[in-house]
Amino acid sequence: MKQNPVIRSGRYPVHRLPRLLDPAKSHKGNIQIGLGLKLPTGDYKYQDYFHKPGAGGKDSTVLGPVDQSIQLGDGGTGITFEINGYKNFGHQWGVYGNFYYLFNPRVQNAVSTSRGGIMFSVSIQYFTNTMSVPDQFMARGGAGFMSGHFTFTAGMRMEGIPSGGLVGGNKGFRRPGYIISAESTVFYLAKKTNFYLSVPIALERNRTNSYSDQLRSAATGADINGDAAFADYLINAGVTTRL
Repeated sequence: MKQNPVIRSGRYPVHRLPRLLDPAKSHKGNIQIGLGLKLPTGDYKYQDYFHKPGAGGKDSTVLGPVDQSIQLGDGGTGITFEINGYKNFGHQWGVYGNFYYLFNPRVQNAVSTSRGGIMFSVSIQYFTNTMSVPDQFMARGGAGFMSGHFTFTAGMRMEGIPSGGLVGGNKGFRRPGYIISAESTVFYLAKKTNFYLSVPIALERNRTNSYSDQLRSAATGADINGDAAFADYLINAGVTTRL
């Protein structure tokens, strides 16, 4: 049983990150750290047709980049950092914690936000005429119970996009904010293959002020806060295999 701790790692049971403590000696807890590379493989300037209403019922169609929220990538090469830890209390109960951060040094990707139309002067003035390449973060923590091949966890999860990047500048259009969720997860642990299903349910959603919002608020004296949309819940499922 000591070789199968309640919480093997963070987001799902993995064995690819180096453990800071010797697994042969640290049966009840361990910590993993990891560095990764995010490549700009997705199309970050995908275009589609937009229908514009015209005078006298004469509508027009223009071709332009789609909204940032549905672009297939961001055009930036990023660096990921993560830390995962667990502590078991006996053979069945344990606690876990994770932290993940994506650094995107590139500030903007030169993709227009006008959707094929005319760029407004206010967008140029407050640096939202092109899309940004934002950082991302996630933090999780909770407790788990193990019974046979199954592990059940319950905890809290916070994830989002900061208003500014830790590396690089803050200009460009982005929708920063965070969401706090209650998360339950079920793992099925086989010999070398692990299956998991998690369902985070939103408890708090906050669209924070972007760099552009802050500039406009200072210039106008009003609290400017842009648009955003958050899901009520998410369904995450996956499979990991140890070779």
